[in-house]
Amino acid sequence: MSTWFEGTVEINCDFESVKQSLADPARHFAGVVRQMPAISEVELLEHGSGAVRIRTNEGVLQRRNIECTVLADSVLVRYDEIYEAGKKVTTSSHFEEEFTPTLTGVVFHTRVSDVQAPGLLGFLYRTFGAGSMGKAFLSSQKAFLESLRR
Repeated sequence: MSTWFEGTVEINCDFESVKQSLADPARHFAGVVRQMPAISEVELLEHGSGAVRIRTNEGVLQRRNIECTVLADSVLVRYDEIYEAGKKVTTSSHFEEEFTPTLTGVVFHTRVSDVQAPGLLGFLYRTFGAGSMGKAFLSSQKAFLESLRR
């Protein structure tokens, strides 16, 4: 697997909130997507065993093969994503996410690999989008989980 983006951020929330949120992956993913830059509309279209489909103002996001493994000292989440951004570009990628508790909160680490996107816009996305999109993935996860604080 070819790594496209890898990064880490500290989140000011407790580990139990992460586990509770990920107990309902559809709700969790919709909440995180709502925090992405330029996303103003989020509608959960479908969700079921290991899959979720979300419509945004930019297109349709599908996450499949969702695996969530809760361990005593971490939560591991893996899934494949297809994002159809209108008729402009369709991307596919694989995500691996890990949440680890610390004394002051949770460390979130994500790795995005196997990014595919056809055409000129896809080439530009694959070549130049990793930094900005990766930071958006990190900050949206942080914003969502910190919004759950009581």
